[in-house]
Amino acid sequence: MTYDPARHHRRSVRLRGYDYTQAGAYFVTIVTQDRACLFGEVVDDGMRLNDAGRMIESVWDGMPAFYPCVKTDEFVVMPNHIHGIIVLVGATPRGRPPLDHAPPRGPSGQARGPAPTGGMSLSDVVHRFKTLTTRRYADGVKRRGWPPFRSRVWQRSYFEHIIRGQGSLERIRHHMRDNPARWAMDRENPQADMPETEDPWHT
Repeated sequence: MTYDPARHHRRSVRLRGYDYTQAGAYFVTIVTQDRACLFGEVVDDGMRLNDAGRMIESVWDGMPAFYPCVKTDEFVVMPNHIHGIIVLVGATPRGRPPLDHAPPRGPSGQARGPAPTGGMSLSDVVHRFKTLTTRRYADGVKRRGWPPFRSRVWQRSYFEHIIRGQGSLERIRHHMRDNPARWAMDRENPQADMPETEDPWHT
């Protein structure tokens, strides 16, 4: 199936005037540039990650250690996109981490990894996730022969949805867990015969 931007584009529902630094749970979808399948494949209704996919997963899992205002919840890596729930617990002034939190340090005593930052917005978190995974993916292309990408790993934008209530949170978690089983009809699947038209996040 030919990629049709108008048909396959996920519309963001960012609310005008909404403060995306405030505490809350947010569902995000981030898609690769050109919907390139870089992170593995779906086999028997399950996602089989390659090394790049495992790298994406490890970056996601590691974000709370670097950013005290960020918690991560349900997460799934698909061949050419990720779905994840980011929980902002906000609480510290921008750029001033809690006194009892220090970044990991290497043998030389130098800080290793991103410095912890408080008061981040959702877009800050997504930007840093994209930046770190892009750097690691580019290194994988050079050193490990990972498939190259055109101009960038990720599309410029991302889809987000503010999760309102426990019921909505549970439905989104369930939908994410089932995502590999629906890959044949996923709107991001370049080979899909019947891309999904429903929007399960607005529940």
